[in-house]
Amino acid sequence: METSNKLSGKNILITAGAQGIGESITKHFIDSGANVSIHYFSSAATANELTAYAIGKGRKAVAISGDLTKEADATNLVEKTVEALGGLDVLINNAGSLVARKLLSEMETAFWHKVMDINMTSMMFVTRAAAPHLAKHESSSIVNLASLAGRKGGHPGSLAYSTSKGAILTFTRALASELGPQGTRVNAVAPGLILGTSFHNTHTTKESAAATTAGIPIQRAGNAADVARAVLYLASEYDGFITGATLDINGGVYNM
Repeated sequence: METSNKLSGKNILITAGAQGIGESITKHFIDSGANVSIHYFSSAATANELTAYAIGKGRKAVAISGDLTKEADATNLVEKTVEALGGLDVLINNAGSLVARKLLSEMETAFWHKVMDINMTSMMFVTRAAAPHLAKHESSSIVNLASLAGRKGGHPGSLAYSTSKGAILTFTRALASELGPQGTRVNAVAPGLILGTSFHNTHTTKESAAATTAGIPIQRAGNAADVARAVLYLASEYDGFITGATLDINGGVYNM
């Protein structure tokens, strides 16, 4: 997928950039000529493989571990990224997890806070640290990973997850207004059923996936590359008038 475009030479930070959708996003940015900082929590081997892949193509690349629910780790991630790449043009907030399925009647306070911290608070920490660096460029971009669950409420047991992903949609709109004057566009993507990732391998049964796929107008589930292409589209400078938007990637299930 070698291309010559405005992403060439740009410095990109991808949180959770070494597994599932994040891994595909990282590889697409590398193949588009960008330099990458790959955050990981538990996927060290893949992060290092992606770093080697990028360096082999003549890009700058670094893999950085961290628990982004910890403010110090999030700040450290951004600082190390800027040091290694020489600046920051694009932030991809991809880190997040359903953690487990729990109904309201099963909801422990600690679990609620854990899901909110993983999906929402961590995003705020990283974005807050990154914003001053993004402001140093005439045109910069943030893309946040939300979910169809944030639109529709998700399947049973995803109350905390769906709520946090809905919050990301509002976070995106609010940030677009706040950061627009500094030249930073902020958008989101909301993927539907994306098979072949650890998320759905862990939390979605084959029966549930088949039932969901049967209701998708184009009659197939999505894959990580479907999301990665959309993220690059929003991140690139080709689309400099798009901000505060959410791109729904679900095969037509949600079309409001």
